[in-house]
Amino acid sequence: MTEPNPRREPTSTAAPYPVELINVVQRFSDKVVLDGVNFRVARGEIGVVLGGSGAGKTTLMRVVIGLLRPDSGQVLIDGQDIAQMNERELHAVRSKFGMVFQYSALLDSLNVQENVALPLREHTDLSSKEIAARVKQLLIDLEIAGTEERFPAELSGGMRKRVGLARALIRQPQIVIYDEPASGLDPLTARLVDDLILKTRDNFGVTSLVISHDMTQAMKIADRLYLLEHGQVVADGPPREVISEAGSLAARFFQASGVSFGKLKET
Repeated sequence: MTEPNPRREPTSTAAPYPVELINVVQRFSDKVVLDGVNFRVARGEIGVVLGGSGAGKTTLMRVVIGLLRPDSGQVLIDGQDIAQMNERELHAVRSKFGMVFQYSALLDSLNVQENVALPLREHTDLSSKEIAARVKQLLIDLEIAGTEERFPAELSGGMRKRVGLARALIRQPQIVIYDEPASGLDPLTARLVDDLILKTRDNFGVTSLVISHDMTQAMKIADRLYLLEHGQVVADGPPREVISEAGSLAARFFQASGVSFGKLKET
């Protein structure tokens, strides 16, 4: 009998970058929201898109998962340009993604077990017994076993994040997108969520794309940082390299966050 929810290593494919945007432009009427965006996230790594309000982060996320079709440019998922796909083809590609929403987006009327099982019930032909086994194993993996019968209103903010992540992982996606995962959390819980993102990458072999405005989070978890401003990627690289150039926009963004660079270099 196979393990219900086996841990996976990063898959090997012809495309080393599961997510890659090439010269992507997105307009709404006469407003350019994404202006020639180029970036790529390597397989099994954590890429953090950092920027202030109105920088274009949410639009970029929606383009990556195919909810918006760009006006020009390429959106490559495992080397396939989803900007040219029809809805049926897009549906198949979206199965590669798991989404962790900003406020978890759990259904209040369903308990934890039912929330996590929902994607399997809607998108697979697995039996109830198989679904229950997968959910049980995943809750163990994420250290929230025993919460199956609890409802979202009975959970802490950090616990809701874990349940939201469990729901995102239940179909064993190759790519997980986190939308402002630290939003609305106290600093201690936010840092616990950072640890959870790192453990998820290490334990499940997923490629992670994190949309954030939290510099502390970016410095802790990012393998690669992308600073977005006015719809353009103005800095791109390992976090400490991005902020090391004195006077750069990335350095100013970092300084405004109030984070101590000296302390971060010691971690």
